[in-house]
Amino acid sequence: MLTFAALALVLAGIGIYGLVAFTVGQRSQEIGIRVALGAEKKNILRMVLLDGLKLAAIGCAIGMLVAFFLPRLFKAAFYDFQVLGGWLFLVVPAVIGAVALLACYIPARRAARVDPMVALRYE
Repeated sequence: MLTFAALALVLAGIGIYGLVAFTVGQRSQEIGIRVALGAEKKNILRMVLLDGLKLAAIGCAIGMLVAFFLPRLFKAAFYDFQVLGGWLFLVVPAVIGAVALLACYIPARRAARVDPMVALRYE
C-alpha cells in the first residue's frame, strides 16, 4: 500500500507541475508585461505559487470530503476493518500540500526570471 501511495503522490506532483508549467507558458506575455511595468520577482513568484496552490487546496478539500465517509463505508463492507487513526486526515493533506508547493515552485521560479523582451516577442 505504501508503494502505491508513494506512486500516487509522485503522479500527483507531476500532474500539478505539468499544469502549472503549462499555465505559466500560456501566460508568459502577461508575466512579461508585469515585469516590464515594474513587478518584482517576488510578486511574480507569489502570483504563480498562489494560483497553483489554490488548485491543490481545492483538490485536497474535495478529496478530504470524500475520504471522510470512506471508513464507515469500508467498515460496513469489510468484516473487522479498522482505521489506524484520525491523524491520517491531517498528515495526508500536509504531505500533498508540500508536494504541490514543490511542484508549483519550479515553474514559478522560471516565471520570475522571465525576460520581458523575450516574453513580449514570443508568439
